[in-house]
Amino acid sequence: MRGPLGAVIGRYPSSDGSTQVGGIIRHNRKCRDVAFLVIFISFWVAMIVNSSFGFNKGNPLRQVNRVANDTVHHNDWLTYGLDYKGNVCGDRHAHPGLRELELTYWLNPNQVYLSGLKNSQFKLADARSICLLDCPIPSEDALNWVCDYPEGEIRLSVDDWIDRNYDYFEFLTPEMRNTSLQLQGPCYPVIFPSVNVYWRCQYVARASNVSLRHWQQMGGVNINDDIIIDKSIHRSINARSSVLKRYVADIGKSWPVLIVCGGLLPLFVSVIWLLLIRHFVAAMPWITVALFNILIIAVTMFYYLKAGWIGNDAISPIIGAHDPYYHVFGREQNHLHAAAVLMTFIMVVSILASVAIVHRILMATSVLKANGVAAKIIGEVQALIIFPVMPYAILGIFYMFWFGAAFYLFSSGQIVQNNCSSNCCAYDLASKRVNCDRCCGYSIHYTPHISIAIFFHLFGCYWATQFFIACSSTVIAGSVASYYWARGETSPEIPFLPVFSSMKQLIRYSLGSVALGSLVLPFVESVRFMLDSIRRKLKVANTTPEGCMGKTTYHTSRSCFQSIEWIIRSVNRNAYIMIAITGKSFCRASAIATELIISNILKIGRVNVIGDVILYLGKLCVSLSSALFAFLMLDTHKYRSAHNKISSPLLPVLVCWALGYVVATLFFAVVEMSIDAVILSFCQDSEEHQGTAQYAPPLLMETLGDQNEMQRLTQ
Repeated sequence: MRGPLGAVIGRYPSSDGSTQVGGIIRHNRKCRDVAFLVIFISFWVAMIVNSSFGFNKGNPLRQVNRVANDTVHHNDWLTYGLDYKGNVCGDRHAHPGLRELELTYWLNPNQVYLSGLKNSQFKLADARSICLLDCPIPSEDALNWVCDYPEGEIRLSVDDWIDRNYDYFEFLTPEMRNTSLQLQGPCYPVIFPSVNVYWRCQYVARASNVSLRHWQQMGGVNINDDIIIDKSIHRSINARSSVLKRYVADIGKSWPVLIVCGGLLPLFVSVIWLLLIRHFVAAMPWITVALFNILIIAVTMFYYLKAGWIGNDAISPIIGAHDPYYHVFGREQNHLHAAAVLMTFIMVVSILASVAIVHRILMATSVLKANGVAAKIIGEVQALIIFPVMPYAILGIFYMFWFGAAFYLFSSGQIVQNNCSSNCCAYDLASKRVNCDRCCGYSIHYTPHISIAIFFHLFGCYWATQFFIACSSTVIAGSVASYYWARGETSPEIPFLPVFSSMKQLIRYSLGSVALGSLVLPFVESVRFMLDSIRRKLKVANTTPEGCMGKTTYHTSRSCFQSIEWIIRSVNRNAYIMIAITGKSFCRASAIATELIISNILKIGRVNVIGDVILYLGKLCVSLSSALFAFLMLDTHKYRSAHNKISSPLLPVLVCWALGYVVATLFFAVVEMSIDAVILSFCQDSEEHQGTAQYAPPLLMETLGDQNEMQRLTQ
């Protein structure tokens, strides 16, 4: 059993003989866990280097036939396709300039057909493609053509070429016409209608009889008319890598939504919640539970709307006007269906759980009393309400830097020409001949180990977020503890002095301990993520243990890791409180906090559990309101039109939900850490004074000192 903390608790005399308020925050301290502070600083240096790599490799996208200083916007890189020259569609700096020419169209239908054949060595990336303003459709009484960019003997400007619907077949020499009839360009027939699917012109496998008849009368080679033409492009559009790029591009396009719904809205709602908890303590649990149920039902209904299960507002991969009877199914719709099912399950479980919470609130008046003590402290130490704005601003700056670096990391790579062995001969207007040497298509080759860099970047975001939240929690705990051990006596310095004093102690002595504490949870979750990936692969490979013991181990291991994660999260928060009170290292503070909790579990167990649940529901209310307003903003015309259209609201909504939860955590920590710091200080106070707390406020003594109440709560 550890001995009493002695001099670190309560008031102590200063050198001039006067008594100082909050002496526990300043007395007998030294730097703790310095090694982990060095590791954290080194990690930040690595984050900067990693981000610099992304900014260096992701921004200057050097392309074939480009001026050295030309660049392409990273959203173009993630959204649009490549043409037969290696240009990114929509790039105004390309040669020729492709401003507004954002759609990728495959010129040779036989190459598209060949790429869709099973076991074919020809890839769609090697099929000849071009950037257009709109997707071509066959003529009703003639044969339309789409020709290469005008150059060489074709003396047309790009604007004139667009005005002519990309057709200059009448200007071709007999040799050029002959190669065009062989599907070698420079002009190609429009036999199949096409529709804009995520800025790619997807063939509709219904050849125009009129156009096909004209083509055959002119002596054109046979064109394969098969559903494979449709499926080949559709398979490329729905590839996992293509979907991931679109999701990342959605984040870039919806940055105003992230700022409003992920930053400003949760700030406003959190401050309102703090003010309400300050003045309406008894009513807030009821308001929180009711609002949570309303919000989760509303968000679930939006998922149903976007998944197409109710109403007519389902997302569509088709951009712009199209045949209403033609439907294209995208992988994003599958993801929304899965999200809707998951939200339905969460909604049902949450509503049932909230009913149980209502029953417990009726019993646990101690929760309301503890909230009342916390509200009184917040009212006295007024800077506690304002303080979360500081870590909020720091995190806001960090997230802007982090998202920018993430976009560049995802777009880091070079456009290089493929090495293909297939016959891709095409007429070259510049050299005035059919070229079979360098006719392969272009692909984006990413920098080696880019996946490691992205994973490191994601982990860095999580650790940094946990670190700033932990710093904020420690400062709040120190401020509340200093007020508790001063017996709640006020002075002209009380409203602001504890907060700044606690910040000073954190920066001077405890940053290493906070760095260690914030590392533990991300580390455990990373290990759990890797183990989950291994389990999924084993499941796919049908190597799941079949014996009773093997199955038991297999299914319980995941539950064990989730339990460990929850325990570590709880110990972390209480450890931060003891770090603020005692100035001990993280491990020592965790041990003290754990011992206090175990020895006083009958007094504080139910108060902590129910209080944490109410506060957790409050944070979910803030984050769900962010998600709900994100749905509303993304449903406006700006994000449904051609240029700014997002492929799916799923990822922007999830990011807004996560950002809203982080902001709510910063502000709700004022109440959360106040309650926990008061309770742990009460336990320490009782232990120091033979079971009778000497510094506790009367309301807290009435709550935690009432044995009848405690017996009723623990039944």
